[in-house]
Amino acid sequence: MTAVAQGQLPLRPAGPDTVSSLLDWYDREKRDLPWRAKSRRRADPYKVWLSEIMLQQTTVKAVIPYFEKFIHTWPTVTALAAADLDDVLAAWAGLGYYSRARNLHLCAKALVERHGGDFPRSETELLELPGIGPYTAAAVAAIAFGRPATPVDGNVERVTSRLFAVKQPLPGAKRELKRLAATLTPARRPGDFAQAMMDLGATICTPRRPSCLMCPLQDDCHAHARGIEAALPAKAAKAERPKRFGVAFLALREDGQILLRRRPDRGLLGGMLEVPSTPWIDQWAATDEALGSIPVHGDWWSVPGSVVHVFTHFRLELVVYRAIVPLDTSLTFWAEPDRCLWLPRRDLDRAALPSLMKKVIGHALRES
Repeated sequence: MTAVAQGQLPLRPAGPDTVSSLLDWYDREKRDLPWRAKSRRRADPYKVWLSEIMLQQTTVKAVIPYFEKFIHTWPTVTALAAADLDDVLAAWAGLGYYSRARNLHLCAKALVERHGGDFPRSETELLELPGIGPYTAAAVAAIAFGRPATPVDGNVERVTSRLFAVKQPLPGAKRELKRLAATLTPARRPGDFAQAMMDLGATICTPRRPSCLMCPLQDDCHAHARGIEAALPAKAAKAERPKRFGVAFLALREDGQILLRRRPDRGLLGGMLEVPSTPWIDQWAATDEALGSIPVHGDWWSVPGSVVHVFTHFRLELVVYRAIVPLDTSLTFWAEPDRCLWLPRRDLDRAALPSLMKKVIGHALRES
């Protein structure tokens, strides 16, 4: 039975005692993550920044191996700035949202050029760097430098919405949730507080079936007192995800090399390698029209089935055509030859191929 059902209000409003309770819990229960500083040690701003960029729209479990690979390959921001962008994109392949990798590289270069490889300490200065938005600037300022900043990710939004029983749906409630979270941010240990909020949301105040009996903030939680914690944060109804369609052409040369094309630097999957394809449009194109975009002349045949990939804003379905072509084959105008290259199959794992293109290649080669 909730406190309201018993005719009582929560024991106290969220405030300094809430912060103290959360930090005590964090000291006991915090997650051991490779980018976090050990007890009583200062956080490395490079690791904080790198992890926060990687964690956007991605889970901790998925990020850890990528983070460890990056740190092993480029242990400092200076090393990352000196890296070849293709190598960075290849190491990022599979994490998605590839503009983050390009901006990561740009930001590393800017840090070296403008700040000698040191991170600025204030949110304002951090926001001047490419690829760093309000959330990342607040996270680096708070966690790496102890500034009283308030990074608000999905976990923090969820904890805050329940703690204050904010019924306004997301995304409209974002500004209010940011304001409320900032009212709790302490002058002392703001970085630990931010990470404690994130840990609480990830492990206890979860989206479904929050473990309220284990929560250090149960007595302060207005949503729990009203029995509505599972319904918060409310979310506005989403529009149906649009669908797009296209045809991909996998050309396999007689020496075992595959034709790939580099996508434009700007836009979706910018700078990554792709299997040449038609434009992605809102309806299926006629077969004759699609085959007018073949990258090389050959005996093309349709691979049974299709490849489906879901992006944030649309669902893509690709039909794949495949052909084995001779060594002396020449590229068509539609292939945009200046952006194409032939890559041995054995080197695919090291190439800057997004997950979608790995699916396309795997689908086509299964039929070989």
